[in-house]
Amino acid sequence: MSRRNFVVLLILAYGLVLTTCSRPSSRVYIVEVLNEFPHDPYAFTQGLVYAENDTLFESTGLYGRSSVRQVALQTGKVENIHKMDDSYFGEGLTLLNEKLYQVVWLKNIGFIYDRRTLSNIKNFTHQMKDGWGLATDGKILYGSDGTSILYEIDPHTFKLIKKHNVKYNGHRVIRLNELEYINGEVWANIWQTDCIARISAKDGTLLGWILLPNLRKKLIDEGFRDIDVLNGIAWDQENKRIFVTGKLWPKLFEIKLHLVRHRIPDGYIERHCLNLRDNTLSLKTDID
Repeated sequence: MSRRNFVVLLILAYGLVLTTCSRPSSRVYIVEVLNEFPHDPYAFTQGLVYAENDTLFESTGLYGRSSVRQVALQTGKVENIHKMDDSYFGEGLTLLNEKLYQVVWLKNIGFIYDRRTLSNIKNFTHQMKDGWGLATDGKILYGSDGTSILYEIDPHTFKLIKKHNVKYNGHRVIRLNELEYINGEVWANIWQTDCIARISAKDGTLLGWILLPNLRKKLIDEGFRDIDVLNGIAWDQENKRIFVTGKLWPKLFEIKLHLVRHRIPDGYIERHCLNLRDNTLSLKTDID
């Protein structure tokens, strides 16, 4: 089968009706599964990081079950784990200079861990409204708090450097969740959707969308009916591999992106990625 025919079949599987209209300014991608790996079905995934040598670090949530863990990609085995105090709900995680940085839900504090031992080195406070996602370009931290704001944070002082209000067609892209920095972009899971937003790390411009409903459908079709939402993006810079998973998902997927070269139906992104059901919803911004 030709690549073009394969992509057309993928598009049809997504339930998209193709037209011959010009391509929208924000590009839209669908995904092909290249590999599947075991994943702890009891892990309420909130943060995901690829280190090296097929090693992942993962932050999990839920009160009484939150943790930071080192995981073997090929087997899904938890090789080391730091169990958090029951009063904390673990959230986003990133790796910078051999240290893991984690934020927690409903609090303005975070934790720094030694990546080798997962021992807590120190705590920090941040200026986001809440702790949802974290990522890094190797120099600064990027954070999310469930709003449409993408934060730039100094990793030494944890002071706010800059913030960007992410929009699509005039609508705020709210519920920015787990984050990953990839080649000048910040990729963000949008909570309670099967969508990932590709955002310019430079200025917060919405560059494109990745649609992944086929992954959750695949798991449900295989009998996994207790899964939660898509959440967790990891990037293997050396081998150019993209990994995604979800909360309580029994699998982690390596995916390949395919650009949708035809225009998707009007309103599809608003309905499926922004949860907008009509055009009368408020366009109020978070930044004056």
